[in-house]
Amino acid sequence: MENTNEKSWRCSVCGYIHYGEAAPENCPICNAKAEDFKEITTAVKPATRDAGHDRIVIVGAGIAGVSAAAAVREHAPDAEVVLISKENELPYYRLNLTRLLAGEISDKDLPLHPEHWFQDQRIDFILGTVVEAIVLAEKAVRLEGGRLLPFAKLIVATGSHPWIPSIPGIELKNVFTIRTAEDVRSVLQVVKPGTTVACLGGGILGLETAGALARREAKVTVLEAFDYLMPKQLNRQGSDVLQQHLATLKIDVVTSAMVDCIIGDGAVTGVHLKRGQLVPADVVIVTAGDRANATILQEAGLTVKKGVLVDNFLRTTNPDIYAVGDVCEHDGVLYGAWSPAMYQGTIAGMNAAGVPTEFGGIPRSHLLKVLGKPMLSIGVVTPPDGSYRMIEDFPANGYRMFMFRDGCLVGTLLLGKLTLMKPVRKAIQAQLNMRAFLTETTTADQIAEHLSAL
Repeated sequence: MENTNEKSWRCSVCGYIHYGEAAPENCPICNAKAEDFKEITTAVKPATRDAGHDRIVIVGAGIAGVSAAAAVREHAPDAEVVLISKENELPYYRLNLTRLLAGEISDKDLPLHPEHWFQDQRIDFILGTVVEAIVLAEKAVRLEGGRLLPFAKLIVATGSHPWIPSIPGIELKNVFTIRTAEDVRSVLQVVKPGTTVACLGGGILGLETAGALARREAKVTVLEAFDYLMPKQLNRQGSDVLQQHLATLKIDVVTSAMVDCIIGDGAVTGVHLKRGQLVPADVVIVTAGDRANATILQEAGLTVKKGVLVDNFLRTTNPDIYAVGDVCEHDGVLYGAWSPAMYQGTIAGMNAAGVPTEFGGIPRSHLLKVLGKPMLSIGVVTPPDGSYRMIEDFPANGYRMFMFRDGCLVGTLLLGKLTLMKPVRKAIQAQLNMRAFLTETTTADQIAEHLSAL
């Protein structure tokens, strides 16, 4: 690495950091325009290297792993690229699993790329194989069966797994999670019109699952332990609007629902709550969050907290091992979302290929689909203290909330129309100061108009 006085710029969409006297015309990661970059202060510009015929191994074939493989091939045409997946099918759009569950798409619409794409890109794609360990002494990964596969650079994109609460009855038949395409197929084998379904968890996955199965004419109840839905992504006002919409879809919601046990004789018949309420259910779907698949990284001695820690180059504490997507923790954040995983995969692939590229972080954002009322949640949505100012309104049975601190937009909720999604993201990432615009009487409608002009 070398010190430089060259200017640097951060993309407000994907967090990519660019070095140069001016922002690039288009972001090489997400194709954002020059106007979406903000000049930042940094004094380090890394040196490039020639990856040559290095073998670059990528563990995990979700969007992060596939994006990494594509970036390596683009920037290191002579490198050997090996992509390993524990699943037995082509990499697919995991964010579309609830659309598959709803019947909006079919299996043929899931794959990210056709099979020949991997051959055309000269990617050695190994399906149905578990990586058991990272063997640092050999600089290799050990595959099931004992085979050692050496690497020059390793990118770990192992994702996450559903968190399963330790409650009696969790092992009963017809208790499912939604993480893979096979999970969805298993659910669809037993859910028919009129089937009673309980979704344990009222976050994004729980609500999308509920909406999908309601479209299949199942009788769905969402059980949320908190006292309102989506507490990580919404405030109470937005949650109330969403819950009213769920009622129109014939989805029941029970909040403050602490599950005592799942009952049934072999197969599920209901969910019992600690307050004594029994919720009938032929099927239970656990949508209570997830945990990073960081075991092989931790066992290799790399630093793991909520996920494996990475720096701005997405390197772990071993400089030859990168981590991306749901398994990695960058600057205290596990993003757990599709777009950051794709951006991180591309950036790690470029770094492994010898093209130094930084990820500067982006505001956490969440999108809700399937329910027929789209939602965007980004940044701070509940004020931690009195230094924040919230401006909100309820247009056309929807909800808009803009959160400010010291005149800067730091968070937004949009429930209904998402036409402001891009300018909101840009304003929050760029820390746009709107102090001169804000008055004691400024309305949400005026803020929306101001942001639309950006």
